Amino acid sequence: MEVKTILLSKSVFEDNDRAADELRAELRKKGIVLVNVMSSPGSGKTTLLVALIRRLAKNYRVGVMEADIDSDVDAVTVAKETGCPSVQLHTGGMCHLDAGMTEQGLRELGDGLDIVFLENVGNLVCPAEYDTGATFNVVILSVPEGTDKPLKYPLVFQKSDLVIVSKTDALPYFDFDIEQCRRYVGERNGKVSVIPVSAKTGENMDALEQWFMNKMTEV
Repeated sequence: MEVKTILLSKSVFEDNDRAADELRAELRKKGIVLVNVMSSPGSGKTTLLVALIRRLAKNYRVGVMEADIDSDVDAVTVAKETGCPSVQLHTGGMCHLDAGMTEQGLRELGDGLDIVFLENVGNLVCPAEYDTGATFNVVILSVPEGTDKPLKYPLVFQKSDLVIVSKTDALPYFDFDIEQCRRYVGERNGKVSVIPVSAKTGENMDALEQWFMNKMTEV
């Protein structure tokens, strides 16, 4: 008996890429910058976003979408700590967001925003495979995770516009080489910026804020 093979992954990715391009064009018309933030669990993503949003909110209208398999703890935290509109996106067990899910979240947030942060599901694999329609892609790599992550998870670094090395206040306690990390990231993506920061101490947060302010003038 002949069995027909259907390449579902190709169809899914092509449909999502088309939807992502349409969403990006729509956001451009509305003047909204969408930032897709990816990282491993425990990288300090929410803490870092709270610190960054507090700074950017002085000049821009900021919204946040928090994606998790379950729970609304991150959305509640961001809304409470920053006062910015925040929505929680539950993925129903999926380890990523796609353009359709992102668009649903944006509808809930509404218009009238300048910049929206999408805190993607916590891992360095699945989120990198799906275009969310974001204007910029950001990866957070924390010091405790180790220097070699750009070698182990190349795609997420290849697709990023910015790599944030978080928790630099922990450098004395971990074997993490920032310059080696820069080299590894550069091997994957020669155009990406790498900014080491500590949300806890405020170290280099000025540089991170300036990166986003510069990008806001480019779009």
